[in-house]
Amino acid sequence: MSDYLIKSIVNDGMFRAYAVNTTNLVQEAQQRHDSWSAATAALGRSLTATLLLSSSVLKGEEKLTVKINGGGPVGTIVVDGNAKGTVKGYLQHPHVSLPLKEDHHIDVGQAVGNQGVMAVTKDMGLGDPFTGQVGLVSGEIGDDFTYYLAQSEQIPSAVGVSVFVNPDETVGVAGGFLIQVMPDATDDAIDRLQTRLKEIPLISEMLRNGKTPEEILNDIFKDDQVKILDKMDVKFECDCSKERFAQSLASLPTEELQEMIDKDQGAQAVCRFCGNQYQFSEAELQKIIDEK
Repeated sequence: MSDYLIKSIVNDGMFRAYAVNTTNLVQEAQQRHDSWSAATAALGRSLTATLLLSSSVLKGEEKLTVKINGGGPVGTIVVDGNAKGTVKGYLQHPHVSLPLKEDHHIDVGQAVGNQGVMAVTKDMGLGDPFTGQVGLVSGEIGDDFTYYLAQSEQIPSAVGVSVFVNPDETVGVAGGFLIQVMPDATDDAIDRLQTRLKEIPLISEMLRNGKTPEEILNDIFKDDQVKILDKMDVKFECDCSKERFAQSLASLPTEELQEMIDKDQGAQAVCRFCGNQYQFSEAELQKIIDEK
């Protein structure tokens, strides 16, 4: 199944609901970062949740960056998202696997930690980006995005994200949902939704059973009317380039660039988001110095 996200309204506007399959996207991130199970689940949930958040609060050329640091062994997680369905991300320590919890699920909360913050920086293209920051609730990612939406965006929401990692470290399935409560929602409809969210299986379980994002929303809302508004392909995509790294090198002091020429006979730049490597020869470094 290809990766895609759907946007919908429920009960003529009581709820906005989004669901996404990110299996291939998270698998690409796992391969690029050579991440182990707990790190893969933490990064995969963060990529999925950032996609859902970006799709719900951004438009046009706007973009955002999510930074999560809960003090756990995976360290800082950084994810960039936009309104067009692409994300990129990395974590500080990709080689983290932990004992499974009693329910045999990956202990993402332990991997991420909850003694820290989640910061969301939005670039609306209007000059200075705006950053909203909240304390982490659990480190499980879904809870933390739910709390962020309630506190910083003032939108009562529910976020569920899930990644199933196979024994060989590959990604079996990944995906999630985001539901926003709109002003017209009745107390009865909200109560029904809260009850239903406690009853449904994990998103990864639903995806492993072949459920599509549309079917997941129909399962969540059962007898309610789900109207699909948009369907969008999603992917892991990095916008790094040799030109961008050349600009970064140009910002370094001339003596540092000269040292790269004298000591290393060139330089290698590696993108943290995707792992792509860019080589700069002595001549290329000298050209950067000459143009400074």
